[in-house]
Amino acid sequence: MSGLLPTLYKLILVSCIFLPDGYDLDHIFDLGKSATMTFVVTDNCIKCKYTDCVAVCPVDAFFEGPNFLAISPTLCIDCALCETECPADAIFPDDSLPKGQEGFIELNAELAEIWPNINQVKAPPSDAQEWNGVPDKLTLLETQ
Repeated sequence: MSGLLPTLYKLILVSCIFLPDGYDLDHIFDLGKSATMTFVVTDNCIKCKYTDCVAVCPVDAFFEGPNFLAISPTLCIDCALCETECPADAIFPDDSLPKGQEGFIELNAELAEIWPNINQVKAPPSDAQEWNGVPDKLTLLETQ
């Protein structure tokens, strides 16, 4: 229970300061949802690695690898801010993943445990736009 209060304080702070007008907070406080709901970075991030999403994350839930970002399911508070910031449209709620992307739930969790945290925007790779939209890039994922 002690970890819950800091998270609630962050949520209140985010809702008061950082969220745009008209943002629907109902989904954040919906007690009917699974407590383990999180957002997941999927295949299209590989070799694109845009970092716009990390700037809006209120809990620093992103972790950086050589050519991919991962979201920690233990840190993510399901605020949904990152989803719309991703230029590659590579971030989805774990219960709304595109077909064939389900393996990225476990992959994000595993990589978030070993990669360093990232909380500031960095320039994307010079060829990021060329890779944006290329399907089935999992074999290109670099983990070290």
